[in-house]
Amino acid sequence: MSTGQNRILDEFAKLMTDAAGAAQGVRREMETAFRSQAERMLNSMDLVQREEFEAVREMALKARAENEKLAARIAELEIRLQQPEKKPAARAAAKKQ
Repeated sequence: MSTGQNRILDEFAKLMTDAAGAAQGVRREMETAFRSQAERMLNSMDLVQREEFEAVREMALKARAENEKLAARIAELEIRLQQPEKKPAARAAAKKQ
């Protein structure tokens, strides 16, 4: 009788192992289907990926820094333009000193 019970338990264990393998396969298929559906939805929403966002952000930061440098340079040039011009003789005398 113990042989019969062992055989039943062995068959039951094999059935459970097969069921677990099948469940894992179904899980992988469901994950793949869900991921592709989620990607389709995100693509239809016109969202950007993190990498693209970071690249544009870096470009904007560089542009802002360059604008600040150019604004400072323009301000300096405007100050120079507002200063009265020295006469040529005064310039020559200033250079000699």
